Amino acid sequence: MVDVAKLSGVSQKTVSRVVNGEPHVSSEVQAKVLAAIAILNFRPNSAARALASARTRTIGFVYTGSALFGPSAMAVGVERAARNAGYTIAVVHTRDGTPGSVRVAFDDLIGRGVDGIVVSEPADDLRPDDLPTNGIPVLSLDMNAAVDTDWIMVGADDRSGARQATEHLIELGHRSISHIAGPQGWATSQNRILGWRDALTEAGLQIPEPLRGDWSAASGFAAGERLASTGVTAILSANDDMAIGAIHAIEVSGRTVPQDVSVIGIDDIPLAAYLHAPLTTIRQDFDKIAHEGMSRLLDVIEGRPLETRRFAVPTQLVVRTTTGAPIR
Repeated sequence: MVDVAKLSGVSQKTVSRVVNGEPHVSSEVQAKVLAAIAILNFRPNSAARALASARTRTIGFVYTGSALFGPSAMAVGVERAARNAGYTIAVVHTRDGTPGSVRVAFDDLIGRGVDGIVVSEPADDLRPDDLPTNGIPVLSLDMNAAVDTDWIMVGADDRSGARQATEHLIELGHRSISHIAGPQGWATSQNRILGWRDALTEAGLQIPEPLRGDWSAASGFAAGERLASTGVTAILSANDDMAIGAIHAIEVSGRTVPQDVSVIGIDDIPLAAYLHAPLTTIRQDFDKIAHEGMSRLLDVIEGRPLETRRFAVPTQLVVRTTTGAPIR
């Protein structure tokens, strides 16, 4: 703040008044101070963030997800946690979540003076260190262990959840277990593939090439059509929507679930329990992901100590009627 005052030719108190958006500051003085802030890239520490917090109390949300249940549920949780702490949310939807579009979103939100940024399920090729943050803390609602960053990362333990689902199928007696994976470029997809492979490897079973979907029921149906004509007896779907599509394709082919083919999903969307064959799935606690992530982000924004920047929220196996022992 001292440097900004010197460069703009005003007192530190006047700089503080401009940063806080207080009235009775002339447009000429305000322009000088803002120019000095831009030149010096002024936002160096938690004290500066506290000043900005008094001015905006706004958290930016870069939404890279879709209308699917998981990303939407986490978005609701983020907004609720922010509101309860006295903050508002500024949302930028990137549509494709590519590094270029996320960079544009960051630039937009930094220009608005946000106090923190939340990124919903960033793409696998997103490199945090390549993005401008101006010292603003960032929360990623995804666990990508391959990324070395000072971002806060909170998400479901996807690898463990997929492994748990596959182990359930193995315990039922299945030896031919295929996987309908999410799209390439998503850390979530890759982590679930790894969990599926972990369980098959430990059991000494063959690991087929996973089929790719785009999280939609339609893509699950297309994958289910391909798998229905094979000898597979069980399918792990990377989310519930694709599992629902796969079940429909299997039944259209003349086979039955779970008598001929067992199917398990991931997410536990509200519809899962009320299908004609209630879906066995891996439950993710999206509310807890949002709460744990926002709690850590607010700790950093408000200068409280942070024990860990990474937290994996455990998943839970929910057994319903779409999985069973294979016909001998």
